[in-house]
Amino acid sequence: MRLSLTARCNLACPYCCPDSHDPPELLTLTERVQLVGAAADLGFGRLRLTGGEPLLHRGLEELVSALQPLRGPQASSGSPGLSEIALTTNGVLLSAQRAHDLRAAGLDRITVSLDGTDGASVARMAGLAGGVSAGEAVLDKVLASLDHACDAGFDPANGALKLNAVIARGRNEHQLLPLAELARQRGIELRLIEFMDVGNRNGWQPDLVLPAAEMVRRIGARWPLVPLGRQAHGTASRWRYRDGAGHLAVVASISAPFCGDCDRLRITADGVAYTCLFASSGLDLKPWLRRAPSAAGETLGGAMRSLWSQRHDRYSEERAEEQSSGTVTTQRSHAEMAYLGG
Repeated sequence: MRLSLTARCNLACPYCCPDSHDPPELLTLTERVQLVGAAADLGFGRLRLTGGEPLLHRGLEELVSALQPLRGPQASSGSPGLSEIALTTNGVLLSAQRAHDLRAAGLDRITVSLDGTDGASVARMAGLAGGVSAGEAVLDKVLASLDHACDAGFDPANGALKLNAVIARGRNEHQLLPLAELARQRGIELRLIEFMDVGNRNGWQPDLVLPAAEMVRRIGARWPLVPLGRQAHGTASRWRYRDGAGHLAVVASISAPFCGDCDRLRITADGVAYTCLFASSGLDLKPWLRRAPSAAGETLGGAMRSLWSQRHDRYSEERAEEQSSGTVTTQRSHAEMAYLGG
């Protein structure tokens, strides 16, 4: 389950287009814990905290700490409970103290997003008005955040620290090799993500997509790769560098969709559940979270179970089929990525 804590962000990446304000009626700490508890009872073992930028949420460490009792077998349901709590961040606000506090609170993994290795590329992909100098300032902070995470005990060697990069043709594709080299030098797995048509305002077009297979080909021509495949229910296909310098992964939501075994449930910061990143509508869970305890009526867990059992999302596969057949369709309206947490 991916739980968004805020729709706000301190960057303005054009492929995400975050808002400058949160939606009304944000969930409280108690409601978030209740929600994750209900999900754990249903068998959701992994939790990823997202945004917007989740480090803007002042109660982040408190939330991570409050979720610790949900680890291990749950007596009420017999479910295995939470096995992992992870965080996705742009890293700008990940100070040394914050990294240590998150580790102490019980966070298991951090994924940091970085779409370039020079000031100009970072500024372009992060939507920074200050140009190269602003991009360099952000780059320095993100690179420092990787050091802070390592020092706090998030070990990239066991997958506790990874690096995400969205690649768009004509925008930052020239950063493929520099990003791979950066990750190799630091022993961090790089996850390359195709530019996706999430939301309605990022100007997505098919010709802006650099297929994952092409990314792998370009990097493999420089550093030979050994395929490891994609785990069941996983989003990324993985490779191992033949020279032993770590791993590479790609998320091919556009060119090689994996709707058939996707197991992600996404909850917005104001408690709306979506069963697909490309969904146009979701189920507002606040009525169950804020309903007075009663013997009558459907429970929160029951509502979530019903939503999950009735899902039939396969947008990426349908898009691929339409493109293959040349079928012309009207672009569908989607929920915005900043609400769903990517």
